[in-house]
Amino acid sequence: MKMNHIRVGILIALCLFLFPGFCFGNDWSNIKTPAPGPAFAIGSVSSGCIAGAVSLPSDGPGYKIMHLERRRFFGHPKLLKTIEAIGFAVERESLGTLHVGDLAQPCGGPTPSNHLSHQNGLDVDIWFALDPDLTAKADADRSDIPAPSFTNGTGTVLNHSLWKSGNTRVLELAARLPEVERIFVNPHIKKELCQFVPKNERNWLRKIRPWWGHNDHFHMRLACPPGSSECRPQNPLPPGDGCGAPLDWWLHIPNLLPKPNIGSPRDIPIARMPESCKKLLAGKQAR
Repeated sequence: MKMNHIRVGILIALCLFLFPGFCFGNDWSNIKTPAPGPAFAIGSVSSGCIAGAVSLPSDGPGYKIMHLERRRFFGHPKLLKTIEAIGFAVERESLGTLHVGDLAQPCGGPTPSNHLSHQNGLDVDIWFALDPDLTAKADADRSDIPAPSFTNGTGTVLNHSLWKSGNTRVLELAARLPEVERIFVNPHIKKELCQFVPKNERNWLRKIRPWWGHNDHFHMRLACPPGSSECRPQNPLPPGDGCGAPLDWWLHIPNLLPKPNIGSPRDIPIARMPESCKKLLAGKQAR
């Protein structure tokens, strides 16, 4: 067994030296169109891809996609319907406008930078900013508008002049949808929810998970959808609302902005990705 591991390591090393573009998943960003056929989420959110992805329209009731130049507005149809449902609710309740960040690339896979997830079409970033006039002076791709931070410079204090009841309501609308599995926010945003959401109404807080960064957006993740047999689910969430001791650990971290290895460019060796993703990438490259 040890000899097999050594052989695999040697093969990967040779592949990296001789054919880096083939060995690594950085060719995913060169794919311009989704793979045809039914929608399947494949692999995990951090090592996977998606077949049959669909694109979210750049504008819809209650939402706008930001940074269109990235072309990361593809995902599983279930994800698109979920975003649209939240957008409808935001418009219906006059909460403002959802500003939608990255979903996935046309076939998913690793991006050249920014994300270590968003690979199998089940993740989306949604800005906390709800101002409907945010894009009034934006360029055609809305590429010159940064997501406003809702914390201080180190991500350790929530800016209460920006955080409104509408932000809490948007998180609740998303978390109460059964297909939504997790929502990642800055720990100080989780703290705000734990302090002000009544205890008898906290059942949805279980899905709100503290994580590094996430001071300008929340990261919404769907569960593996029916029919995606090769989708790798995450471990189930622990019981409880996540307030108290589980949150205290995060609140004692001096700097909650992303660590150097979070949100930095990373290539994932094709050898480590699901076989279906290898075939999907090979098929797109052959065209």
